[in-house]
Amino acid sequence: MPNPFTTLMVKAAAHADAHHDTGRPVLSPFYPTVLNGDVNMDELHAHNIRVVVWTPDSAGTMRTLIEKFHVDGIITDDPEMLMSLLAQLRTEAKGDPAKLHALDTFESSAHRGGRADRPENTIPSFENGIDSGVSVLETDTYVTTDGVSAIWHDAYYTPHTCRRVDGTPYTMDNLVYIHDLSMAEAVKTFVCDKTAYSEKGTGGKAPDDFGGKQTSDLSFSPVSVAFAKKENMPSPYSPTNAAQLFRFMKYYEWYYAKGPGKSSPLAKQRAAYGARVRVAPETKIEPPEMEKHGQATPQQFVDALGGAIRTEHMEGRAEIQSFYYPTLLLFQEQYPMLSTYYLTATPKMLDMQSMPAELKVK
Repeated sequence: MPNPFTTLMVKAAAHADAHHDTGRPVLSPFYPTVLNGDVNMDELHAHNIRVVVWTPDSAGTMRTLIEKFHVDGIITDDPEMLMSLLAQLRTEAKGDPAKLHALDTFESSAHRGGRADRPENTIPSFENGIDSGVSVLETDTYVTTDGVSAIWHDAYYTPHTCRRVDGTPYTMDNLVYIHDLSMAEAVKTFVCDKTAYSEKGTGGKAPDDFGGKQTSDLSFSPVSVAFAKKENMPSPYSPTNAAQLFRFMKYYEWYYAKGPGKSSPLAKQRAAYGARVRVAPETKIEPPEMEKHGQATPQQFVDALGGAIRTEHMEGRAEIQSFYYPTLLLFQEQYPMLSTYYLTATPKMLDMQSMPAELKVK
């Protein structure tokens, strides 16, 4: 029986070829499906399909995925851990050109900017991700009432990370959905600087606190502080959006190359990090059979995010990811220069009724 992950990606590549895409489809599976053999790495590589897994957060698991399964990239909550491992692997590979080449092309990605260290999907988290030296900043997007590609992982601003600017209580009982706000309203209403999910009684699930190392201390985020002032943000931890993130990436490079950070001992290295880092936004759209609150259409997601990419001239530094593949097909057709990342979990999800006919695996 054909492997469903391989079948999906061969069909995705055929669709990209039919639209003369220069960006290529990439499989981005949940890492246990590689470890347990559900994802056939040899087949995918035989079809020239790259595999970038999400989200292992232990060095041992990362090493196994790289050395035994030969994954092409890792998305992690702890970019510092990943970059340390890659440096160690490079030392061990000295004198082995094949291994060194694989490490040269390896994709290191900071999940939500690197949420082990900073409150996720905020300008300071993205600063931390670039500081670590990763090649990609992973993030998530929704669409506001005014058509802005807002950055956040959940459909609502989460109470374990965000608080109301005016100090009124914000819990799981009075959630505010991004789909119901303009971007200006989001910035006016919330600041998302709560750390490590340590505040009890929010009513939400309490994720891992990453050993208590997550911090929102702005002394660790000087570029974010300067950028927030430049952009007239109420706080560096104010809700942000795709276009603003793209501007921040350019500002980070300027800050260390020509701006206030140019005298830092790390200035040259960090300017180089800022110049090369890419971004991989996910379109957070639910399949119709699972959607509960209301959301933008796939085309509205493409217009908002694609428009921000085009306006900020980030076509050469962006790639699109999603679990909802109709959006990826639209990007392949309308933005053929962008690579598309097909996020997957279990094989069962590939049988969902919302699977486009062009990609059906059975």
